[in-house]
Amino acid sequence: MPRADFYLIDKPRFRAEPLLLVCELAKRAFAAQQPTSILASSQDQAEALDELLWSFDEAAFIPHQLAGDDDDALTPVLIVPPGAVASDRALVINLREECAPGLFERVLEVVPADENQRASSRARWKTYKVAGFSVTKHDM
Repeated sequence: MPRADFYLIDKPRFRAEPLLLVCELAKRAFAAQQPTSILASSQDQAEALDELLWSFDEAAFIPHQLAGDDDDALTPVLIVPPGAVASDRALVINLREECAPGLFERVLEVVPADENQRASSRARWKTYKVAGFSVTKHDM
């Protein structure tokens, strides 16, 4: 059964910089040797995440790149901006307003701290549930 895990931003460091949570999730995925796609909501967000993955943890090295190169399939963490084409992977970190497209075993949804920004997250929760996903919430 596919899984959808919703990570609700709560800790002050993630409230201040939500992309840090995405970096932590990517770090865990890489440590588990799980090829991962990160679906960025914009080109700017994709580029910011690309930069942050190099610097957020001095002890961590997470091989990653923006989608669009010939070696995308070899890269453990692939950042996919809107409009970019990438093959499906078992693990997806979704930062977009809509449900993650494609075939995957597990999707990680990052939910904003601001209550006013959570409506689309609730809609995605319901959509995944109706589609037969096992849905779980994590406070971060």
